[in-house]
Order: sequence, then structure tokens, then C-alpha cells
Amino acid sequence: MQFEPGVPTQGEGIPLCVPCIQGNEWKYVKECLDTNWVSSAGPFVDCFERRIADYVGTEYAIAVVNGTAALHTALLVAGVQPDDEVLVSTLTFVAPVNAIRYIGAWPVFIDAEPDYWQMDPQKVVDFLNNKCNWHGEELHDKMTGRRVKAILPVHILGHPCDMDPILEIARNYDLALVEDATESLGARYKGRMVGSLGDIACFSFNGNKIITTGGGGMIVTNNEAWAKRARYLTTQAKDDPIEYIHNEIGYNYRLTNIQAAMGVAQMENLDEYITAKRTIAETYSKALKDVPGITPMREAEGAFSTYWMYTILINKEKYGIDNRQLLRLLADNNIQSRPLWQPIHLSKAHKDGVILSCPVAERLNADALSLPCSVGITQDELESVVGMVRYSCFYRGV
Repeated sequence: MQFEPGVPTQGEGIPLCVPCIQGNEWKYVKECLDTNWVSSAGPFVDCFERRIADYVGTEYAIAVVNGTAALHTALLVAGVQPDDEVLVSTLTFVAPVNAIRYIGAWPVFIDAEPDYWQMDPQKVVDFLNNKCNWHGEELHDKMTGRRVKAILPVHILGHPCDMDPILEIARNYDLALVEDATESLGARYKGRMVGSLGDIACFSFNGNKIITTGGGGMIVTNNEAWAKRARYLTTQAKDDPIEYIHNEIGYNYRLTNIQAAMGVAQMENLDEYITAKRTIAETYSKALKDVPGITPMREAEGAFSTYWMYTILINKEKYGIDNRQLLRLLADNNIQSRPLWQPIHLSKAHKDGVILSCPVAERLNADALSLPCSVGITQDELESVVGMVRYSCFYRGV
């Protein structure tokens, strides 16, 4: 059985998280084909950018080919350079850390906080206050001697990070704040949209995200100069597009008009999708709150989560089996689930980053399991998943 989010199950199975295509997607894509606007320019690209900027509450939006391209570009325009350090969530999909390394910069891995599983603000404050010092007008890591340039909090699973203390410390030390909101379009922190909180932010529209363009991403910012530079870099850094003059290395990162057409259609249903996700989360949380050893996903005070990927914690001693055993039992019944990512400080690919103690992220990886939560999941499917989770603790032969 396939476990990758967005991959259809075999037969009548229940997928983990697949797209919902129910609006004007066919109509808008057909318009692209009928008018021959199929490549990386066209009216739907402009429209999609404007829709995202207006929704998030930023002045500028630049559409790109995927979320990783958005992160790479955002770090570049934020001024991150080779051998700089960037503080980043260790409990995340690998993309933001890969983007840091694309530049030749180094990740400083920050643990998750235990209640809502986001970047721990106190760990950020502790590192910057106690493990760094000023060297001229720049902040440097005492241990490595490298310049600390940016903070990259990742709003995981549709829930916002606790941003105020992170924003305050970033301003105190003149650090760029790059939001990875790739999993959290529509989430809010104290009434403010994620993506509008820092200096620049990134979204993803991969097939498993709350809205999708198949693949695709977006950079948003209120900084006009940064927006112009992001657009310049993502269109091969053309200084003279007629004579093909390029004074810098650029990237072929632009989104196609066909993908943007799909994105425009998906945006028309975004609020409906968020409502559906929150209803799914409420159903799971109510149904599982009294199951011994199960901790349902929580929402912080002042936070508005989209519950992109509904996730529970499993205490093996109380529940009877661990999360991987439950994953296999669900798979035997053609129900997809998945654990959270390996914390990136444990990845062999990133063993040379600045590795701090991250016990919370390691525990969450050991205990967490994400359950089926597609926007289009039916009530019968939800009841099937709930039934399996409620009563799987009685199985011992997994």
C-alpha cells in the first residue's frame, strides 16, 4: 500500500490527504488550452498572485514552481549568504533545511514545544541570547564563529507558531524572519494571517495541501524591493530579455498559467475547505478524547488552525500498541496514515548543521500519527477510521 500523502489508495481504501477538485478547475484550465496561454506567463498567473496576496494581506506575491523554490528564493532575497546560519524548526518536512543548504548556509536546529508541536520560541531566545555574540554590527554563533542571519519558523500541520516572541527577538538582533507557511495557508495567529507576520513568507500548493495546483508555490512580502528581486531571480535573472543579457545567476522557477488557473479555481473554495478541515478535526477530537493513550491534536489560545494534517499522539503503555503498529494495522484495512517526519537534526543529509538538544521533536516523531483528513472524506470513512483507532488497542498481534 502507498503511504505518501496525496497518493490514491487501492480500490475502496481511505487515503490520507488527497485534493478536492469540485469547482472551476476544468473551465479555467480549458481556457488556458483554448487561448494557448499554457507556459509561465498569462492572465491566470497574475490573478493567482493577486488572490493570494489579498487573502494573506500582503502587498506582493510571486508565483513559483513549488514550495521549495519559494523557500530558496525567499532566503536569497532576505540576504542569506554562504556560511551564514539560519535558525529553523527541526520538526518539519526537509524542504526548508534543504533550501538553507542550497545557498551554502547552515541550519541551526530548534526543538518543538510540547503542546502544539511548533518551533519553541524559548529555545530561539536562549540560543540567540546565550550562544551568540556581536561581532561588529553582526550577530555570530560563539561556537562556529559564523554569522547568524535569519530565523525560519515552520508553521507545521496547519497550526501557527507562537510568533510574537520570535518576532521580538528577530527585531532585537536585526535578523530576517522568513515564514515557512507551506502547510498552513489560512491559519491565523492572534487574528493575523500566517504569511503576513514576518519579512517574507512561502506557501506550497502540492497535491496534498489544502489547495493545490498539482505542484506550485508562492512567495509573499510587503517589501517591494524584495518582491522585485524575487521575481527577477525566479525568471532566470533577465536583465535584457530581448538580447538575453544575464548579470546574475537566476532560476527557472516560474509557475505555469495552467497551474495558476487551477489555483484560482481552488482559491474560490478555500474557506469552504478550511471549514471542512476544522469539522474533521472536531469529529476526531471528540471521538478519541476518552481513548486511553490517545492525545488528540490541540489548538493554542489565539491560534486558528486549518488542521491541514490531523495528527494524534499515541502512548504505547496506555494504548497497548505504538504508532507504527497502528499504522500497519490501519494499512491492513486499506486506511492510509503516516508518522511525523524524522526530525531533521537526526538526518544523515544534515548531520553537519548546528545540532542542539531536541528531545521534544524526537518524542513527537516516536509517538505521532496523522490520520485521513482529505477535505472530501465522508462521514462513513471518518467513522471507519475512528472505529479502527478506538478499538485497535485491543489487538496485540500487530
